[in-house]
Amino acid sequence: MSEWRTSRYSGKDNCVEVALGAVSQIRDAKDRAGGTLIISTRSWDAFLADLCAPRPLDLRNL
Repeated sequence: MSEWRTSRYSGKDNCVEVALGAVSQIRDAKDRAGGTLIISTRSWDAFLADLCAPRPLDLRNL
């Protein structure tokens, strides 16, 4: 079993934990018994790449 990790940038009230291994597991740190989302490691990598991708500034939303 993989070790659960929490981002060092997470606040006390907004916390998600991730366990990486053969599959990626994601859960709410405030409700650990509430269930776990299990996705492929490839999907997790794609999710992170999309989050970290630079985005053009949309001035209409400011």
